[in-house]
Amino acid sequence: MNDIDDFISHVEKEDAPSSEWSELIQALWWAKKGKWEKSHDLAQEIESEDGSWVHAYLHRVEGDVGNAGYWYRRANKEPKTNEDLDVEWKELAQYFLLHG
Repeated sequence: MNDIDDFISHVEKEDAPSSEWSELIQALWWAKKGKWEKSHDLAQEIESEDGSWVHAYLHRVEGDVGNAGYWYRRANKEPKTNEDLDVEWKELAQYFLLHG
């Protein structure tokens, strides 16, 4: 699956993400579903710049901007402190749907 609309539809209709998807896609799936803990548990185990990017987003969702800043730096990304959370989620989802 690499279409964002299909991905969002899956989140709305299903009870769990596909086990065939990458852990980052699964983390974003759980985040969209409102299951922060499940999403965070997946993201924090991925020790890469991509994992740090998702981790940063999740700390923004949590409201911990300082911790988010730390993870943005680890991801080599500019902090998205002024960007709408839904916009960043969609950016992340589109990127990882295309790049695994």
